[in-house]
Amino acid sequence: MPSPGKRKPRKAAPAAVAVGAPAATKRGTTAVDLRIYRAVVNAVMSHRLPPGTHLGEADFCELYQVSRTTVRKALQRLAHDHIIELRPNRGAVIASPTPEEARDIFAARRAIEREIVPLVIRNATPASLKQIRAALHAEDQARRTGDRAGWIRLGGEFHILLAELAGNQVLQRFMAELVSRCSLIIALYEAPGATMCENDEHQDLATLIEQGKVKEATHLIEHHLLEIEARLHLNEQDKKVNLAEALSGY
Repeated sequence: MPSPGKRKPRKAAPAAVAVGAPAATKRGTTAVDLRIYRAVVNAVMSHRLPPGTHLGEADFCELYQVSRTTVRKALQRLAHDHIIELRPNRGAVIASPTPEEARDIFAARRAIEREIVPLVIRNATPASLKQIRAALHAEDQARRTGDRAGWIRLGGEFHILLAELAGNQVLQRFMAELVSRCSLIIALYEAPGATMCENDEHQDLATLIEQGKVKEATHLIEHHLLEIEARLHLNEQDKKVNLAEALSGY
């Protein structure tokens, strides 16, 4: 019987909040909406749509043979996940967080995850530890198959899962937004062609959680996030792209 200080872990459902992971189809949502959403996300994650790229509604209508209403549904979803920005008099553009914003977002994540990790350890159960290992396995499979967009998404979902297993719903909501924005920043500002390295730090973190080592696990999560930020090239990009070419194959 679980102790009073522990909460029974809920089944993880991070896909609804992580970048590149559309939630289950809702009433009124068409397959084309999701196709446009996935196409843009994958193009961003693959560096084919750089920050500031304008996304014209008419271009999507022509490419996918759909109405503006359908395109706007997809764009609203992309804006909700911070992948694009809807700007007055300019329409939709790929989000372009400044270097200062990117650093602020990572700083906020470090502060929150320093609080999350001890809670995960305190509330750990065999079931929650199994969920952590399953998430790591999925992330590793994406890396091995060269699925860059999936690898970034699943890496974010791993951190969202930890927030959920911490048992604090307020921290979980904060993490959902921060991970979404960090995933976009990584996709935009990591060097094009960067190799998908082994997720050893996630594996090491899981081991420390299993061993109940709070101090070591908290130090590792902060070091992990600092290393990710250090790999980014936080400079402005200005590149003209052809939308049809960027979304080819989707």
